[in-house]
Amino acid sequence: MGEQPSRSGSSGINAVSSDVLRSNILTRLDGSSLAALSCTCSNLNSFCSDEFLWRQQCSATWPSTLDTRVQSIISTFPAGHRQFFSDAFPFLEHDGVINLPPSVDTTELISAVDIFYKGDVIFSRVHVTETVSGWFLCSPMRVDLVEPKELISTKVSVVNQWEDDTWKSDLEKNLSLSWILIDPTGKRAADVSTRKPVSVQRHWLTGEVHVKFSTIFVVGNKKRSEQVEFTVTVVLAAFNRREEEAAVMQIREVSLVAEDKDGKNLGGNGSLVILAAAMGRKRRFRAGGEGGGKEKYLEFMERKTAKAEMKWRREKETAMETAACWIAVLLLAYHCPV
Repeated sequence: MGEQPSRSGSSGINAVSSDVLRSNILTRLDGSSLAALSCTCSNLNSFCSDEFLWRQQCSATWPSTLDTRVQSIISTFPAGHRQFFSDAFPFLEHDGVINLPPSVDTTELISAVDIFYKGDVIFSRVHVTETVSGWFLCSPMRVDLVEPKELISTKVSVVNQWEDDTWKSDLEKNLSLSWILIDPTGKRAADVSTRKPVSVQRHWLTGEVHVKFSTIFVVGNKKRSEQVEFTVTVVLAAFNRREEEAAVMQIREVSLVAEDKDGKNLGGNGSLVILAAAMGRKRRFRAGGEGGGKEKYLEFMERKTAKAEMKWRREKETAMETAACWIAVLLLAYHCPV
């Protein structure tokens, strides 16, 4: 039998039995609501700290966390699935300068990635990246989840979107992605995606659609800082095996890269240090975070384009000055023969 209220005159939440609260109320809340409810009183905090509830929240939000290895790693977190959710659900802060540690002792990064279309998962994968070899530390940071010859077909029909001009707005509205990086050594996690796309463009030659999700950090110190970008790229295409069949969305690439403000790829060691510092920062949930991520991306791209144009103008001026000098030398040599 369920536990009864402690006194007959109780009202409000105290009038609800613990069994009803656990099975019929708390299980219907999403993660942010559950976290908010836990702050109201000590009794509800105790109920809301149940590991089973938070495991349900994690698996419902990110199906990739059902992977056996991911479950094993989350179990080592001090507060289990509740801590994992509090790490991975909020957006990483874009504001403020991230102070970088001299080094990190992370031996591997676990990527738990889920792609959704209209709320339904169309791609879910877990990938392990070792972070101690010279190849990783010295090479450009890049994580690929889809092999070069691997083509992943989904059940999403795209014949209407691909034939007219609604494909871009459709993907901006209905496609979402989470890329959670997990540090088993530090027992921390973070989502480096903006969840909603910051850019959707069709490739002029192949016709493939490139969808980007981006998180931008300011790293360094008060005297000197710079912006770096972690970008997730998803390449999509319309595909049908037979002419009479409707075309479906096909996933051809899912990758993560890190670049500096000049568009140069960051090395594995530098990227690892930045990620470790970002995971260690305090986070909070902010409504409308997807829009804020896109605004930051557009501002970053404007500054990046302006800097590239300035560099191009300087190089052009230098080239013209060099050419003028050579012309002057040739003219001088022509008019003043030895």
